[in-house]
Amino acid sequence: MASSPPILSALDARTQTFPTLTPAQIDRVLCLGQVRKVERGEILFELGDTNLPFFVLLSGSMEIVQPDVHGERPIAKHDRRGEFTGEVSMISGQRCLVRGRVTEPGEFIELGSEALRSLVARDAEVSEILLRAFILRRIELIRHGLGNVILLGSRHSARTLELREFLTRNGYPHTYVDLDSDRTSQELLDRFQIKLSEVPVVVCNGQTVLKSPSIQELANCLGFNSSIDGKHVRDVIIAGAGPAGLAAAVYAASEGLDVLMIETRAPGGQAGSSSKIENYLGFPTGISGLELAARATTQAQKFGANIIIAHSVVRLNCDRHPYEIELDGGEPLLARSIVIATGAQYNKPRLSNLEQFEGNGIYYGATYIESQLCERDDVAVVGGGNSAGQAAVFLSQSAPTVHMLVRSGELKSTMSRYLVQRIVENPRIQLHFNTEIVSLEGGDHLEKVTWQDKKTGETSSNNIRHVFVMTGASPHTDWLRGCLALDSKGFILTGRDLESQQDGNPHWPLQRVPQMLETSLPGVFAVGDVRAGNVKRVASAVGEGAIAIHMVHRVLAEL
Repeated sequence: MASSPPILSALDARTQTFPTLTPAQIDRVLCLGQVRKVERGEILFELGDTNLPFFVLLSGSMEIVQPDVHGERPIAKHDRRGEFTGEVSMISGQRCLVRGRVTEPGEFIELGSEALRSLVARDAEVSEILLRAFILRRIELIRHGLGNVILLGSRHSARTLELREFLTRNGYPHTYVDLDSDRTSQELLDRFQIKLSEVPVVVCNGQTVLKSPSIQELANCLGFNSSIDGKHVRDVIIAGAGPAGLAAAVYAASEGLDVLMIETRAPGGQAGSSSKIENYLGFPTGISGLELAARATTQAQKFGANIIIAHSVVRLNCDRHPYEIELDGGEPLLARSIVIATGAQYNKPRLSNLEQFEGNGIYYGATYIESQLCERDDVAVVGGGNSAGQAAVFLSQSAPTVHMLVRSGELKSTMSRYLVQRIVENPRIQLHFNTEIVSLEGGDHLEKVTWQDKKTGETSSNNIRHVFVMTGASPHTDWLRGCLALDSKGFILTGRDLESQQDGNPHWPLQRVPQMLETSLPGVFAVGDVRAGNVKRVASAVGEGAIAIHMVHRVLAEL
């Protein structure tokens, strides 16, 4: 075993990351658990375990280590009465990232996963201490790359970018090895005859080697959904984990409903890719979309919500009750009510070779990962809404010039005033109104972009290798056609809007009027960007998610 000091030892054990519970708090924990005698060398939990027990020290000591190819890396030590084990995986139900071993015999309080959830739900004081410590410990694991995943890839690989974004946005600690700069790793792959088409390579759990895996294959290897029981009927299934879906999950779970949320990629939706949201209530200095999504996800899981990651809903069987949702793998899930929060995706420019450069010069989000790829190159941002404005301001911190291409002739009608002011006053941002991209050029990576002023007809060709597209939005509702009433653009009609629906759409079947966010199918609600007439703001999406659960309770009372 390595003899170096614990990686987190620089953090004072008395800080919020490694607090100790008071005697009174220990007594309250003991009411839900049992005292367990432990012996030196005993393994309390192992890398890859799920449904981990939670331990509070009464006497004795233990160490937290992470097995690797060289043996073990020390992570932390617990040797004081009142210290406790755990990090975010204890709440999320994902696989454990570390090994817990007793170093001195003694007595520990042990709680099962359900008992821990009960403790968190009923004891606000202890809940705050545990939750804060769990989050801070996960942050430290991420900061030091202390996960059970090694990703070897290239900055010029779209699949590498996709996997990095998936791991980062899901808050999963991992080590990234850039094959473009790490010759040793590249030579290793060459020796094992790994083809270029098989890059990126992922070493999962220190055992499994995945060659150019899909998001779903990686999620399965990491056990993202291993603790999900899909067989019983849920009170509510939430499709989509953007701000609206996350808010619905938090309120539903906190109010005692059996909740399952389904997300294709990572919690946060479009908001999750925002570098900074500054007009959301309660965050005067702003908050990144990634951080907001991570906090909301942990909050929902704290109350008992379950989340399926890396799966999409492909069909709603609406001719039966309980309703049946079908996942992309064919798995059916049953629910008494449904909240649809699948959001909308950015409209793509109509360019013949657009897909050729997606992930290799064309991006649909502007996070820290994408900004690293630019390496102080000039960039272009396409769009005139808040997301495009936030991206332009963020990218201007590293890019010499940010060309902002806006299809309309102004910004004030589509963008918040504070962003407009920052953009206009930023010398690194060049605004191009009435402008659209007309062609893309390059080989394996985007190299040149040509845009046109639609008023004058003048074109401009520029050596730009990075374009961030954030234009308009189309809803994710193809899987609902024939089941729910949609407007002409595919957005879901709800409440009073159902009265003006066109022929060919399903009609409201009950004598009572539909509730405000209820679709043409009783007990099925639509919230956020997927709903017709929605207000495209994070705050309104969160509000709709919360209101929808109030209406879910009414529907469940009717059954």
